[in-house]
Amino acid sequence: MPSRWTDSPRRYGLISRVLHWGMAALFAWQFTGMTVKLTLGKHPLTAFLVGTHKPVGTLLMLAILLRGVWGLSQWRHRPPHPRTAIGRLAGLGHALLYALMFYIPTVALLREYGSGRGFAPWGVPLFPQTGERIAWLMAPANLSHGVLAWTLLAVIAGHVAMVALHHVFWRDTTLARMAGKL
Repeated sequence: MPSRWTDSPRRYGLISRVLHWGMAALFAWQFTGMTVKLTLGKHPLTAFLVGTHKPVGTLLMLAILLRGVWGLSQWRHRPPHPRTAIGRLAGLGHALLYALMFYIPTVALLREYGSGRGFAPWGVPLFPQTGERIAWLMAPANLSHGVLAWTLLAVIAGHVAMVALHHVFWRDTTLARMAGKL
C-alpha cells in the first residue's frame, strides 16, 4: 500500500503536492510583483514587492532543486502520461517547465555573484561582497532572465489551460491527482 507522502501511479503524494502548490504560490508572488512594477512604476507597493523578488527567487530555486530531487526519487511511482501524442506533448511541456524553472533563477544567481555586491537573501549570506564585477557571469541573466521569465508565465498559463481542459471537457482525474482528491 503506497504512503500518503509518496507518489503512486494513481495520484501524487503529499510531498509532491506541497512542493507543486508551494512553488505555484511563490511564482504567483513573483509575477504579481513584476506586473505591479510594470503597471504602477515607482510606488510603495512596487518597492515592497520588488524588494522581495531576489529572496523569493532564491527560495524558489531551493524549492526547484528539492522538487527535482524528489521527482527523480518518485519517477517510477508517479502517474504516467498516456502513451499518446497528447501524452508525449504533456511530457515535453513538463520538461520545458522544469528547464525554464531551473535556468531562470540559476542565471539570476550567477548575475548576483558576478555583480560583486554580495548576496544574503533572508539574512543568509550566499555570496560575499567582492566589489569585482564579472561581466561574463552577468551577461546570460541580463540577456535572458526577464524574457524567459515571461515565457515561463506563458508556459504556466498553457499548463493551467490544459488542466482546465482535462477537468472540464475530458472529465478525467488529472487535476484530482495533484489536488489530492484521490
